[in-house]
Amino acid sequence: MKKLYFSILAIAVFTTCFSQNDYKKRPAFGFGFVHYDFQTAKDIRATSLGSVIRAKNLFRFSRMEPGLSLNYLGGVGNYADFIATLSATQVDYPSRNLSNADLGSNRLLSDLTAGLNLKLLSDNYWVTPFISIALGASSYNGYFAAIAPIGAGLQVNFFDEAFLIFNSQYRLPVTQNATYHFYHSLSISGNIGNNKTEIPKAVELPVVVIKDRDGDGVVDSLDACPDIAGPASLNGCPDRDGDGIADIKDSCPDVAGIPKYQGCPVPDTDKDGVNDENDKCPNVPGVARYDGCPIPDTDKDGVNDEEDKCPNEPGSASNFGCPEIKQEIIEKVNLAARNVFFASGSAKLLAKSNTSLNNVVQILTDNPTYKVDIDGHTDSTGSAEKNHVLSHDRANSVKAYLISKGIDESRMTTQGFGPDKPIAPNKTVAGRSKNRRVEMKLKNY
Repeated sequence: MKKLYFSILAIAVFTTCFSQNDYKKRPAFGFGFVHYDFQTAKDIRATSLGSVIRAKNLFRFSRMEPGLSLNYLGGVGNYADFIATLSATQVDYPSRNLSNADLGSNRLLSDLTAGLNLKLLSDNYWVTPFISIALGASSYNGYFAAIAPIGAGLQVNFFDEAFLIFNSQYRLPVTQNATYHFYHSLSISGNIGNNKTEIPKAVELPVVVIKDRDGDGVVDSLDACPDIAGPASLNGCPDRDGDGIADIKDSCPDVAGIPKYQGCPVPDTDKDGVNDENDKCPNVPGVARYDGCPIPDTDKDGVNDEEDKCPNEPGSASNFGCPEIKQEIIEKVNLAARNVFFASGSAKLLAKSNTSLNNVVQILTDNPTYKVDIDGHTDSTGSAEKNHVLSHDRANSVKAYLISKGIDESRMTTQGFGPDKPIAPNKTVAGRSKNRRVEMKLKNY
């Protein structure tokens, strides 16, 4: 990841240095509000981004530490700005390389970064998305570290005088005292000084009287429409629809068109937005990506191929275009899942689970197109973090058993939900027993 980061930084600097600099943003100073998120970065590295998103933890403010920032912003070119930011917050810094005596809550973490905002649009637009890449240093309780932020954001332009900037970064550690974390900021910056533009002096020219009745700049001797103003490119005749065809020759003077159709637009018989010249199905409404034809439905099941996960086999819309799995098979798998047992507080399968799991193996063997989602759940006893790990391990234990019986790993997915999805109250022994479970869901797409 760090090698990729520095490759992008090198390309960005090279591109910025050798690009045309027709316009540069004036220097601007600003301040902002920031939030540091160490826990979410830790969760992503321990599990996956998908797991964090499913747990709705990606932008959860309760995990963040607020702070303030000062920044300097200056243009490098049309599509690149230099930005330097000084930020600070009070935080318990989660670094494994610092001793417990050096850590603690409510200690000042400050950092200074400098880098580039690589804009996808110029400052001529109200809203400009950008990619940010930088290098920086941080200080915590007398310890210093180097970091490498990379991220993305939006710039809102207020008449080239002020800029509202939202930026979200993932910060990579470069030295051992640093740690992975997210950094979200909302800041406003204002320009410094006036935007002075020199006005060229007018050049006096001799006055020459030329006869031009309609005042369009085309002398009457060369004007095909001397009493109606028009551009010189059309011999002084008007063009109301601006299609380059003079109104006197335009069959559709108020609608832009082309010469082939006497100034009228290319027709679109089926009104699907694809003109007849590019429409392979000019009499049937379709979409542009299929050259004006409807999205195909190969198996004629009423679910088009783009949404059909089984495009060559008729199925139902409720099952993404795939054939419905028989209810009796679904019930067999559900029954098997209810009879999967583990050692207490462990992911080790008990031998009495084998018969039920062998039934699932037989169903998957008899139906090679079937796949299965394996979800692990726990009750609320103990810490949520340990329960999530346990539920995930138990789902993987079931997966490992099915693999040992010849079922291909690609046909299975596993998730651990911990205590997040109870099916009974956790206040009773019976309820907690029901919540400690594994669920298996068949699908054929």
